[in-house]
Amino acid sequence: MHLTIAHISPIMSLIAGVLILIMPRLLNFIVAIFLILNGLLGLGLLKWLHF
Repeated sequence: MHLTIAHISPIMSLIAGVLILIMPRLLNFIVAIFLILNGLLGLGLLKWLHF
């Protein structure tokens, strides 16, 4: 299975959703990290990951 940028965003969403269910107090922190990583992936700034 080849992971591409298109696969990373849904995986990040799933992880963020589970973390929010487990630890609702960290909602702001989890959402902020998700948005930053999603933005970096969308701009192509994380190409060094070689997915």
